[in-house]
Amino acid sequence: MHSTRPSPTEYAPYFERYVSLVAEKDFVSFFSQQPSELRARLGQLSPERAGFRYAPGKWSIREVVGHIIDAERVFAYRALCIARGEATSLPSFDENAYAALAEHEHCSLLELLDELALARQSHVAMFRHLSQAAWERAGVVNQNPMSARALAYIMAGHAHHHARILEERYLMDGAFTRRSVQFT
Repeated sequence: MHSTRPSPTEYAPYFERYVSLVAEKDFVSFFSQQPSELRARLGQLSPERAGFRYAPGKWSIREVVGHIIDAERVFAYRALCIARGEATSLPSFDENAYAALAEHEHCSLLELLDELALARQSHVAMFRHLSQAAWERAGVVNQNPMSARALAYIMAGHAHHHARILEERYLMDGAFTRRSVQFT
């Protein structure tokens, strides 16, 4: 896996909020370790706590983890398509519509954390096997330029963004213990 940061021309401006959260110097380690860090931070929550919503209409902790999984798969599919030279513009996705139909509330948090770890393990392997040309190859997503490299950074930044939200809005009462990697 290559770790050079994508240039802003490789993704829509909206995604800068995720790309900027990823330190280039340690991308591979950061990307690979995120699921285990989330498990270490969330794995001890009770089923009741995993169903916590910080405000009416907001996702539960389980639903946030389920959303990370859904987005992970969408971003990985896009990266694969682009790495393989897809010329057609790939569609956007409505995360709220996906979440409404996903039924993540009926899954245990540990099962969701396992699913995220397995998906990420697969995606690490996929990115690791891309040539430099495929890593840098650009395609189109929702009528915007996008590279496979940018999608890897977006995946990592997106998971990091939601880990921070979990810490700041869901687990601010001390239930979320600090570990070696800080989601700041």
